[in-house]
Amino acid sequence: MCEKKTMTLQEALGGNAYPGRGILLGKAGGKAVTAYFIMGRSENSRNRLFRMNEGILRTEPYDEKKVKDPSLIIYNALRTFEDRLIVTNGDQTDTVYEALKEGKTFRDALNTRTYEPDAPNYTPRISGLVSFLEGEFSYQLSILKSSKSRVINAVREYYSYVPVESIGHLIHTYETDGDPLPSFQGAPKAVTLPDDLMALADELWENLDPANKISLYVRMTDPVTGEIEDVIRNKYQK
Repeated sequence: MCEKKTMTLQEALGGNAYPGRGILLGKAGGKAVTAYFIMGRSENSRNRLFRMNEGILRTEPYDEKKVKDPSLIIYNALRTFEDRLIVTNGDQTDTVYEALKEGKTFRDALNTRTYEPDAPNYTPRISGLVSFLEGEFSYQLSILKSSKSRVINAVREYYSYVPVESIGHLIHTYETDGDPLPSFQGAPKAVTLPDDLMALADELWENLDPANKISLYVRMTDPVTGEIEDVIRNKYQK
C-alpha cells in the first residue's frame, strides 16, 4: 500500500474545529518525537490541564469543584515501562503498562479494550508505543473505534513504523466537529516535523482550534543517550 502524501501540520490540523484528542509519533533532529493533545467542547471536558509527576503525564481538573464525571477525562496519558514509552487518550495507558510488565505486547493489551462508552459518540481509543533498542527506536499506533453501523464490536486498527527523519504520524479521535462526532477514518496522517522542540510545540498549538484546544505535551528523546526534552502547554493554569 502506498503511503499517503506527507502533509504539513497546518494541512493536517489547521481549520479543523474539533479533531478531539491526538497522538503524534515520529522522528526529528535524530530524536524520537512524542506529542499528545486534548481538546474539549463541554465544560467538563474543558476543565482540565496536563501535569507531569514522577515521569507520568496525567490529566487533572483545573477546578475540582466543577468536575461532573471524571471517568473518561482524568487518566494517565503517558508513562514508561523499561525502554518503552506509552501514550494514549485514556486509561488504556495503564492497561498497556500492566500487559508489558507481564511480557505481553501492545496489541495483546489493546485487544482487551474497546472504544469509550460515551454514546452516541463512542469516542475511539487511540494509543501509541515507542520502543527503544540499542540507540534506535520504532513506534506503533492503534485506534479502537465503533463501526459505521455502531454495532457493539470494535474495529481494531494497528500500524507499525520504522522512523524516517523529519516525518511523523498523526492520529486523532474525530474527523471533525459533528453530532454525533464522526470517528477518525483511514491510516494515520504522515506529517513533516521541524527538528526543534519549541518550534514543533508552537506549530502544533497554533494549528489547534483556539476555542477548543485545552492542553499539549511534546517530548523529544535522544535514542542514544536517553536524554529527554519536553514541554507542556495548558490553556488554563493553576
